[in-house]
Amino acid sequence: MDTRPAARRVARKELGIFFASPAAWLFLGTFAGVSLFAVFWVESFFARNVADARPLFQWMPLLLVFLCSALSMRSWSEERRSGTLEHLLVQPTPLWRIVLGKFYACLALLSLALVCTLPLPVTVALVANLDWGPVFAGYLASILLGAAYLSIGMWVSARTDNSIVALIGSVTLCGLFYLVGSDLFTNFFPSAQAELLRELGSGSRFDSITRGVIDIRDLFYYLSLCCAFLGLTIYRLEREGWARFATTPRQRHWRVGIVLVLANLLVANLWLAKVPGLRQDITEGRIYSLSDTSRELLGQLREPLLIRGYFSARNHSLLAPLEPQLKDLIEEYATAAHGNVRVEFVDPAGNPELEQEALQRFGMHPTPIQVADRHQTSLVNAWFHVLVEYATEFRVLGFSDLIEVRTATNGRPEVLLRNPEFDITSAIRDVMHDYRSGGDLFAGIQDPVEFIGYISADGKLPQRLRDYRDVIEKTLADAVAASAGKLSFRLLQPEDGDGALAQKLEQDWGFTPLHDPDTDTPFFFYLTLADSRQVVRLPGEGFDPANFRLVLDAGLRRFAHGFTRSVALVAPRTRPELARLNLGGPGFARLREAISRDYTLIEERLDDGSVSPEADVLVLAAPENLDEVAVYAVDQFLMRGGTVILATSPWTVTPGEQGLELHGYNSGLRDWLAHNGVGIGKGLVMDSRQARFPAPVQRAQSDSAADNLKIIDYPFFVDVRDDGLSEHPISRNLPHVTVAWPSPLEVQHLPQRRVTPLLFSSADAGVSQQPEVAARENSSWQIPEPRARQVLGVSIHGVFDSAFQAPPLALARHIDGRLPQAFVRRSPESARLIVYPSNDIFSDRVLSALVQATGTQYLGPIALFSNTLDWALRDQRFLPIRARAHFNRTLPPMTEKMRLGLELFNYGAALGWLLLLALLGWLLRRHRRTWLRRELGL
Repeated sequence: MDTRPAARRVARKELGIFFASPAAWLFLGTFAGVSLFAVFWVESFFARNVADARPLFQWMPLLLVFLCSALSMRSWSEERRSGTLEHLLVQPTPLWRIVLGKFYACLALLSLALVCTLPLPVTVALVANLDWGPVFAGYLASILLGAAYLSIGMWVSARTDNSIVALIGSVTLCGLFYLVGSDLFTNFFPSAQAELLRELGSGSRFDSITRGVIDIRDLFYYLSLCCAFLGLTIYRLEREGWARFATTPRQRHWRVGIVLVLANLLVANLWLAKVPGLRQDITEGRIYSLSDTSRELLGQLREPLLIRGYFSARNHSLLAPLEPQLKDLIEEYATAAHGNVRVEFVDPAGNPELEQEALQRFGMHPTPIQVADRHQTSLVNAWFHVLVEYATEFRVLGFSDLIEVRTATNGRPEVLLRNPEFDITSAIRDVMHDYRSGGDLFAGIQDPVEFIGYISADGKLPQRLRDYRDVIEKTLADAVAASAGKLSFRLLQPEDGDGALAQKLEQDWGFTPLHDPDTDTPFFFYLTLADSRQVVRLPGEGFDPANFRLVLDAGLRRFAHGFTRSVALVAPRTRPELARLNLGGPGFARLREAISRDYTLIEERLDDGSVSPEADVLVLAAPENLDEVAVYAVDQFLMRGGTVILATSPWTVTPGEQGLELHGYNSGLRDWLAHNGVGIGKGLVMDSRQARFPAPVQRAQSDSAADNLKIIDYPFFVDVRDDGLSEHPISRNLPHVTVAWPSPLEVQHLPQRRVTPLLFSSADAGVSQQPEVAARENSSWQIPEPRARQVLGVSIHGVFDSAFQAPPLALARHIDGRLPQAFVRRSPESARLIVYPSNDIFSDRVLSALVQATGTQYLGPIALFSNTLDWALRDQRFLPIRARAHFNRTLPPMTEKMRLGLELFNYGAALGWLLLLALLGWLLRRHRRTWLRRELGL
């Protein structure tokens, strides 16, 4: 007899019996209701504001304990109680086929129950950008875990004739398998033993799969449980026909066979545990696997690289599950590097020499955290660090670099790895470049660079500039000798011949003649660096011979890879005590921290009419009342081919006595922006696709008013996502960005410039000319007409003309001596201007509000700014992996009515599925009765 028809007949019979009982519908309905209740109420799905199905699968291991025990409790106990077990045992059909048929029936019922929960991820996918990889993995894990629980339940049921006893026994045994790998149990053991227990536990492996990583070892573990307990069930039923005290060859064969099966399954699991690389990352973007960027970087290794993880034997319960995840990722570096990466995992507390080295050489410091065991609660110095060492260079990643903490709506903290690949790969890049360069700029330059000085003849130059030129020639000669052919130089006299070069310089580059203030003699003194891709103009302010090498090195860094770039920042500073009270204007501490993480931060003042010659990028965040000298400094930095990143608006918002108050804000750059074709309107953009904001809401109370902080959907916080993010490298890899209090932005498309919008509002956005930003109780905002998509960020790349005809007269007091300032009238094509029409998009006040409203440390504006810097500095390799965080995908803003509707839809869809099953069952039974009547001739 064929196996499949026999097992199928048994499965069909079991399904018919199950659905004929009201208990079946009770079990399925209860499972669906409890699952959705856990998602929407226990885990507060909408308040959690993450676009995933994790809350569903977080409770699935516990829910499946009860569901699978209920489904399997009658499988054999009812046969034994009704006396039909003996009849089954003497059937010509092999017993294992009957067991398999009953197992198929229970598995089919489990699948039908899981279908009741499918509307949840479908709902999320309809309203947000859902990653279907973890959802598919979650359902696969649910089927596998459920199959293991069903096999356990069938074995328990085969040992008793009481269904209730079978239910209790199954719940107990399945619960023990779940408990053995749970944090509640593993917290009592050191790290090595705890990790072993997690490998034995059914729930911990379930969590590993639901991340979106399908590991062959996890799949084989569940299949092993199924095979083991189904084998034990068959063995138990087979023993029913044996004589109590007799021993026959058949019995011995059965005993030896079942022991061999169990032993082989155990050995196979132990062997697979030591085999690396048996995993497939099915998440969108493969966020748990090494990217091509990391693999390409590892291919450039010329010396052995050490990645060492420092992990305490006893760690906090929230950190313990992250340790194996981080270890798996680190081991992938070793696999991808083909022997060039050595991986070590150590517990410093158990190795005094390594602990001393970590403290003194690497500057690591353990963090005191509270842990509990069976007898007491105590403080231990916990290690959770990663060292990346390449030859003599090293980087250390600690708690703040590796861990992201999100405050869950149920009050429990939710801890995940932040973005370990980005951090580890960045550290590898830094140590490689530091070691290779060894302080040598030319080691990081690939294409030859030429210095070209456009300097007039001695007779036209002031004496001080002649001396300056002599220093330049000597310094350049030394630099060329040390460059190994990477640098050459020429000094050209623009007026030679018919002056064609002078005319070309003025026409193409905006190099206008300077004038000696004593003799009024015109002359040229302009310095440039160029390779095959770009031209960089060196600043000439001051003409100080002592500073030329500094100016030259700053220019050469623009052509070199692996050197820390410098970012000049102009932003208001707020005193810490005022910032804590949300007073004193917008602070930008987080912005400064983001710059300092990867670049050298220069606090720029602009009051001397120039930008530091070391600066590669100029960032202006909420600049206020810039005078003519400061604007000139910005203008000339752009004219030299630099990149200016500007966040500005005519408005700023501050807390006041009446809630939020809108104030006018003068940057001093309005006319300069208008000259460059950029217009920022006086209104504020309001969008129906809005982010949440913890706003002070004014509540009327008799004769007074009180402000309560309330998280509201706020139309002045524009939620930019999906079609609002352009395909530009700055924005295309971001999941979403919140732009706070933006103004409308208009840009003219002028010749020789490429205008690329970066951010857009939705099509249902309008501009309010008299906005009321304060929130009041029961207040609602109307989006003004007309409604259209608004540009909220733009990149302009190309040739710019200076907004000045000459250096401003007010600059004279800053001039050392009476030498003129080098004035550039036109920029090269490398000049870039990036504008975000909001003073507050990067401010601490707004970023803190986003953390408070979403409960996540992922900050879209900071990710946007970091991408902007990387693109401006032509280091775009890390843009695809920067946004590989876990809390990036958020739900779009929804009204209370819409949230209620989606919740009711899920309950209704589950109920509809059960009704459909009932209808199909009724139709099948009716069809069967009709067939029987026809066969019997009735």
